[in-house]
Amino acid sequence: MKKSILHLDLDTFFVSVERILNTELRRKPVLVGGTGSRGVVAACSYETRQFGIHSGMSMKMARQLCPEAICIRGNSGTYMKYSNAITDIIKEEVPLFEKTSIDEFYADLTGMDRFFGCYKFSKELRQRVIKETGLPISFGLSQNKVVSKVATGEAKPNNQLKIDYGFEKSFLAPLAIRKIPMVGKISAQTLRNLGVHSIKLLQEMPVEMVISVLGKNGETIWKRANGIDNSLVIPYNERKSISTERTYNKDTIDIQKLESTIIAMVENLAFQLRMGDKLTSCVSVKIRYSDFSTYSKQAKIPYTSADHKILPMVQELFKKLYKRRVLIRLIGVKFSHLAGGNYQINLFDDNEKQLNLYAALDHLRKRYGAASVMRASTLDVKTVRDNRNPFNGEPPILLAHRKQ
Repeated sequence: MKKSILHLDLDTFFVSVERILNTELRRKPVLVGGTGSRGVVAACSYETRQFGIHSGMSMKMARQLCPEAICIRGNSGTYMKYSNAITDIIKEEVPLFEKTSIDEFYADLTGMDRFFGCYKFSKELRQRVIKETGLPISFGLSQNKVVSKVATGEAKPNNQLKIDYGFEKSFLAPLAIRKIPMVGKISAQTLRNLGVHSIKLLQEMPVEMVISVLGKNGETIWKRANGIDNSLVIPYNERKSISTERTYNKDTIDIQKLESTIIAMVENLAFQLRMGDKLTSCVSVKIRYSDFSTYSKQAKIPYTSADHKILPMVQELFKKLYKRRVLIRLIGVKFSHLAGGNYQINLFDDNEKQLNLYAALDHLRKRYGAASVMRASTLDVKTVRDNRNPFNGEPPILLAHRKQ
């Protein structure tokens, strides 16, 4: 049976939501993101793109390129509310769908052509979203996820595009190589150095040559360039890791400040593990210096979700990592190699009092918020705290004032 995969993507989602809340923003240049000196653009209206502005750009630079743009800090809670409303619509209409981010979805419509017509159904679904939410949305429809995603990008803004079976390769051929999902700046520049600017030239290259140039990802990129993709629409992917990062408003060398941030991060991530009945067996620390050089270290640990087991290892990794004594711009902590399970008492190190303490702390955080109880040393560190369960099947929240 020929597969039919639908890709849906909300156009300039944050900006579109802000325009619903304030109609005076329509047809005006709008930027949503961090409004401070270190902020980045999380979303930008099409009116700003003619000035070279794009998401992930420094807000300071964006303002210089388009001084008349209206800058909004945004509200992640509001955006999640609209995202959930769209998710509910899709859930009612589609038996199998995957939510890959706050504003992006895949749906498997295979077999629907026999009864209704995949393209007709997709158009009606899109119109229902527009009618009930007022948000612009585009879609691409093809036999696989990669081609559908590229088709959505070509359909924008607020439009739709179907790639008929057998025409995937010819559709991709004239497009730029950066249109291929997984091809970033470095891979694209490597290909351009070889004179490969369009997907057509990449399609004509032997797969062995692409692998020799791009490494282990070369075969996947070559297949995607040729419209080959067998990945499935999966309704829920079990998370393999959780992490948090903080970019300081001003680069710092204050060890006490850095250590307080790390402690707060470990506390919050361990709390999230326990909410999701998860254990970690690998922790890592990342730092980014003021010159943007980035380093990380990780270590394996026995499966646990206890702060007092994880924190010493994270602190040790930070001490090993921070050797340059240069100003730090960003710091992050990550827990990976996750497995299901509850924290179990260690007969030699723990006692019932320790377990009861964690239970009491978690109860307070669930009821009154993640910042309701904390160590005294972390009183000044509040932006890394989050009482959301990261294992409830929802994609991570994309905060409007941070680059994710």
